[in-house]
Amino acid sequence: MHDEAATADETDWAEIDELYGMLERVAPGPVVTMNHAVAVAEVAGPAAGLAMVEPLRTDRVLRRHHRLHAVRAHLLERLGETVEARAEYEIAAELTTSVVEQRYLNERAAALPTGPAGD
Repeated sequence: MHDEAATADETDWAEIDELYGMLERVAPGPVVTMNHAVAVAEVAGPAAGLAMVEPLRTDRVLRRHHRLHAVRAHLLERLGETVEARAEYEIAAELTTSVVEQRYLNERAAALPTGPAGD
């Protein structure tokens, strides 16, 4: 679906949401749910995606995977929860073994405030 869109803005997120819903019914799992949450966030807003991601924080394996924290950070950032988003980007950067991803995630974290407005 991403490849079929001429630009990122033209991605058919509703179709991706539907396809992930089908995948969850036939092959459920925390990674599928996490990816589905990204599509849901694009269709229904970041709060809806975050609601799907929150239960995954207790998954024994996924909670130590950088992608869960990166997705959560992105959704929190979109909601304006920049302090919590920054912390999640930092955790994601610590967990990934990719230097390129570490750099990107640290840059995202650094671009966000460290405390409440006015601090």
